[in-house]
Parts: sequence; structure tokens; C-alpha cells
Amino acid sequence: MYLSIVIPVKNERDNIQPLVREVASAMQILAQQYEIIFIDDGSTDGSLDEMIKMKKEFSQIRILKFDKNYGQTSALDAGFRNARGEIIAILDGDMQSDPDDILKLLPILKDCDMVCGIRQKRQDNFIRKISSKIANSVRNKFTNEDIIDTGCPLKVFKKECFNKIKLFTGLHRFLPTIVKLEGYKVKQVPVKHLPRLRGKTKYNIRNRVFKSLRDLFAVRWMQNRYLHYKIEKEL
Repeated sequence: MYLSIVIPVKNERDNIQPLVREVASAMQILAQQYEIIFIDDGSTDGSLDEMIKMKKEFSQIRILKFDKNYGQTSALDAGFRNARGEIIAILDGDMQSDPDDILKLLPILKDCDMVCGIRQKRQDNFIRKISSKIANSVRNKFTNEDIIDTGCPLKVFKKECFNKIKLFTGLHRFLPTIVKLEGYKVKQVPVKHLPRLRGKTKYNIRNRVFKSLRDLFAVRWMQNRYLHYKIEKEL
């Protein structure tokens, strides 16, 4: 298996069918085996039924159903650990990322280990744009980083990057920084950002900005105490 596309889902019923068709259309020119891993994170709107329906049509689909809502970090972790592909791509279930951009990012992995998207012409309201900008600025200042758009869900990376990583709730927002701690190389590339046409956003100031500030201190602690050593030789 070459590529695993990991898609966390919570209450995105109306997006499941068009999303699968867009991904399948984009992957037609890949000429490599791929899979779509949906993680149903406690959906209550019939999203799971739509996934099952599409699985009958597309054999590439796998579904991991949580027994309740655990949050996006848990959903991503489950997807990463169950992925069969040597490369992992992340998409959100809201269809605001273009699956065609996965094909744009894949070749760049020849020169690095993870490629992160930078959303261009953000199709969000003013509050979401400004809070994202502030959050990125604060994160970078505290962690001495240069990640332009850590909130962009579209990322592709070699599965080996995740082998030593243990995620904790909320730390998916710092995934590029955590990957760098393991010595891997990260690049950033502009990608498209599409308007949300169906469903409701789960974003608000409280669940993104304030919670991420708490997580920020945890990541800074990890950076300061991470083990970096090199064995010169064994005698």
C-alpha cells in the first residue's frame, strides 16, 4: 500500500458521498494503491451510514468507529496507527481541502519527511481568520518555530515519522513541531482552501485558541527536555 488518506469525521453526513467521489477522482492518476480511512468520532447524524454506503461502492474505504466522541487527536492517532500505506495524508471531513492538492504535495516528500499545507485565500469568517493568525503567531514565538499555518488539515508525511511519536489530546495542532523533534525534515507548500458548503463548523474561540494555549506549554516543555544524544562509538 502506497498511500493512506486519513479522514476524521464527526457529524459530516452530507459531505461523505461528495468527498469520497472527489478523492477517488483525484487518485485516478496516482497509479498506486491507496486507501481511505474514515474515523467516525462519535457522529450522531447518520455519517456512519453514509460511510458504510460508500464502502460498498469503493473498496478502498476502511471505517474505524469509535464507541463515543474522543476528539480529533484521538481520531488522527487511530488513523495513523491503523494505516497500511507508507505515506499518510490527512484530510478533514468538511471538504474545505482539495484532494487534488495531495498529488501536489506527494512529490515534495522526495526532499523531506512531511509536507504541510498553507491555506491560500482563506474561505472563513473574520473571527476565524484573525484567531488563527494570532494562534499561529503565539505558537511560533513560544516554540521558536516557523510553521505558517499549523491549523491547515492538509498534510502528507512518511509513516515512519509517526513510529516514535505519542500523541496527547490537542497535540495534533503541533504535529510538524513534534515531527521535527524526532529529527525529520518539514516543508510548507501553499494549497487551496474551499468554502464550507454543507454541515456546520465545529470551530469556536474557546475550543481552539484557549485550549491550544494550554497545549503550547506542554510542547515547549517537551522541546526543552527532549533527549538529543549521539553515541560516538562502542568500546
